[in-house]
Amino acid sequence: MVAGGKLAIGRADAHHTVTVRVAETAVTVEAGGETGVFRRTSTKPVRCIKGQRPRTAAVPGS
Repeated sequence: MVAGGKLAIGRADAHHTVTVRVAETAVTVEAGGETGVFRRTSTKPVRCIKGQRPRTAAVPGS
């Protein structure tokens, strides 16, 4: 989720770090050498600019 909206960038970029730029009317995502532009659906201001650390799952039996 970015700026109050869910963005689908594809399974190939799952668990990879991406670069996100948020403008007034659009969100630009750079992932894997490709750039995607998404229209913003929310007019709320962006309040948090810190990304979340990747979550890790416990491996059963270890």
